[in-house]
Amino acid sequence: MQEKVLQAIHSAIETTVGEINKVIIGKDDVVRKIVMSIMANGHILIDDVPGVGKTSLAIATSKVLGIEYNRIQFTPDVLPSDIVGFTIYNKGEDKFTYVPGVINNTNLLLADEINRTSSRTQAALLEAMEEKQVTVDGVSHQLQSPFIVIATQNQVGTAGTQILPHAQMDRFLVRISIGYPDKDSEMKVIKERQTADPYAVLRRVLSQQTVLQLQEATLAVTLKDNVVEYIADLVNATREDTRIELGISTRGAIAISHMAKACALMNGRDYVTEEDVREVFCDVCAHRIIVTQKARAAHQGSRDILEQILKTVKGPYSD
Repeated sequence: MQEKVLQAIHSAIETTVGEINKVIIGKDDVVRKIVMSIMANGHILIDDVPGVGKTSLAIATSKVLGIEYNRIQFTPDVLPSDIVGFTIYNKGEDKFTYVPGVINNTNLLLADEINRTSSRTQAALLEAMEEKQVTVDGVSHQLQSPFIVIATQNQVGTAGTQILPHAQMDRFLVRISIGYPDKDSEMKVIKERQTADPYAVLRRVLSQQTVLQLQEATLAVTLKDNVVEYIADLVNATREDTRIELGISTRGAIAISHMAKACALMNGRDYVTEEDVREVFCDVCAHRIIVTQKARAAHQGSRDILEQILKTVKGPYSD
């Protein structure tokens, strides 16, 4: 990649992150992970308590990226047809007509509280997330590009919720938490929300076309064999660890490589290093493994185990 092109891409990414940070204050690392995920053309699961800015993050991201945004609030009565659309008989034209769902004609879909709807409705997202299309009555309808899902689920108030099956969790590139802001950031948010529209300060940095170009540039980042071997060693370590019932799949390994490429580009490089892999490993993998009951009883969570694996598996430049 030419140096001027690389600098222009890095500048655009930094400007994008800076704009979103005007609304999501004090969460630079979270914003960077969101932008990385979009660069890697992956879906995002935000697992956090209510009121920490999940919806604000999605809206701000869509405005700064210059892409179409839509939102669906999942409740027990939401049907698959609400998402993917349905066909209805048009008497005037004597034929069936497709009525698009909320997922059509959008680039960024906020699936709010995805765990509060039925398993059948959750499954309606699977084809769209994997194939970037929906099929209704045997007819496939292509979705817009890019197409990214930001899904949220709450850690509290679990009555009436449906746990996402592992197969669907595996479709999300990353799972992240926003968390509460520090005191200074919270004071700044309180002051700014008294009268001003938080989104009024945002300016569009990119466009639908430039986002697609950014995704292409991410795929073009160099991934050397020694880094590929490091990813494979990490993945195999999760499969051999006695504390893990189900390790990282091949899809998960590919996800690590894509996210590491986005991390490299965000750091101003057109090649992936060991540090890029380490930076994204837990966010990409924590929701993909199943921890044994014995490990859970010992209060060892998925991130704890993955962080220990990072310490034990040697990288390509380790002594």
